[in-house]
Amino acid sequence: MFTLAVVAIYRLGSFIPAPFVNYGNVQQCLNSGSSSTNGIYELVNLFSGGALLQLSIFALGIMPYITASIITQLLRVVIPRFETLYKEGQAGQAKLTQYTRYLTIGLGLLQSTTLISVARSGGLFGNDCPNILSNQQWWAISLMVITMTAGTGVIMWLAEMVTDRGIGNGMSLLIFASVAAGFPASLGQIAAERNIETLLAVIAIGVVIVLLVILVEQSQRRIPVQYAKRMVGKRTYGGQATYLPIKVNQAGVVPVIFASSLLYLPGLISQFAKPADGKLPEPWVLWIDANLTQGDQPLYMVMYFLMIIAFTYFYVSITFNPEEVSENMKSYGGFIPGIRAGRPTTEYLEYVLSRITLPGAIYLGLVALIPLVALTLLNANQNFPFGGTSILIIVGVGLETVKQISAQMQQRNYEGLLK
Repeated sequence: MFTLAVVAIYRLGSFIPAPFVNYGNVQQCLNSGSSSTNGIYELVNLFSGGALLQLSIFALGIMPYITASIITQLLRVVIPRFETLYKEGQAGQAKLTQYTRYLTIGLGLLQSTTLISVARSGGLFGNDCPNILSNQQWWAISLMVITMTAGTGVIMWLAEMVTDRGIGNGMSLLIFASVAAGFPASLGQIAAERNIETLLAVIAIGVVIVLLVILVEQSQRRIPVQYAKRMVGKRTYGGQATYLPIKVNQAGVVPVIFASSLLYLPGLISQFAKPADGKLPEPWVLWIDANLTQGDQPLYMVMYFLMIIAFTYFYVSITFNPEEVSENMKSYGGFIPGIRAGRPTTEYLEYVLSRITLPGAIYLGLVALIPLVALTLLNANQNFPFGGTSILIIVGVGLETVKQISAQMQQRNYEGLLK
C-alpha cells in the first residue's frame, strides 16, 4: 500500500504544471500533435511518463538520477578513489550514493535550464504552437528551473523511500510506472488513427515480443564452481558445488540509452547550424536532416544497431570484472572444474563473457529497432509501445518486482507469489 501511494503521488505530480506554464496552451499543443520530441527528449519524456511535454513539476522525471548513476559507475574506472569506496562495503557505497545525489541535483539544474530554453525557442512543440510560457523574465525562468530541479529531488527521495519501506527497487518501479502509464494512450491512438484490425495485430505482436524478451532476460550461462573443503577447528567448511550465473543480457537497457543519446547529437548540432534568416542551410546540415534525424532512414537504423552492440561490450566490460571475480573465488577456495585458479580462471571468464555478450548485444539491437520498423510498416513509431526501451524496462522491472514480492512473502508465509 505504501508503494502504491508513492506511485500515485508520483503520477499526480506529472500533471501539476510548473510556475508560469500556460496549461491550456500546452494541452492545445499536445492535442494538435505538434510535438517534435526526438532523441534524448523522447527518452526523457518516456521516463517521465509524459511529464516532460506537460512541463510539470516532475518534468525531468528520474532521468537525471539515471544519468548520474551511470556517470558515477563509469568514473569508477577513471578515478581510483571511487573504486576504493566501492570496495569498502556498505560505508563506501553510501558515500558513492551521496555523490550520486549531488550529481543528480547538478544535472537537474542543467537539464531544466535546457528544457525551458528549448520551450522558449519553440523547439519543443514547433514554431506554430502558441506561447506556452506566460512570463519569460529572468526571475520567472529561475523559479521554473528551481521548481523542476526540486521535483527531481523529491522523485529521488520518493524512490529511496520505496526501497526502504516498500517492496524495494524504488527507482525502477517509478520508471516502470512512467512507461506503463503511456501504454493505454498509445494503443488507443493506434486504434483511432488506423483500425481495430491493426490494434489487434499490434497486441498480438506485443504478446509475442514480451514472451521472447522474458525468455532472453531470464537466460543465463551457469559456470560450475566447486569450493574446496576447509578444516576450521573440528568442523569442515566448504566442499559444496554451486554455479556462477552470467546473464545473456548483462548490460540491461543502458546501451540503448547511450546509443539514443549519442545519435541525438548530430540533429542537435544541425539545428543550431541552421541560419535564422531563412537562407538555405549548408549541405552537411541537409545531409544530417535527411539521414540522421528520422528513425525510418536506413543509415540511422544501421548506426543505431551498431552503436548498441559497441556500447553493450563497453558497459559489460565495466560492470563485470573477470579478474575481480576470479580473485574472490580464489580467496574463498573456489575453482571452476578443469580450470586452474588465478590467471587461467580470469581468461576463461573473459572467453565466456565475450561470446555470451554477442547474442545479448544483437538481441538489444533488434528489440531497439522494433519501434523504427513499426514506423516504416505501420506508421506508428511514437505510438508503438511493444519495443525499444519501453518493453525492456517493463519486462525487466516486472520480473525483478515479482522476485522481491515473492522473497518477502516467503519470509512471512513460506510461500511465494507464484507457485
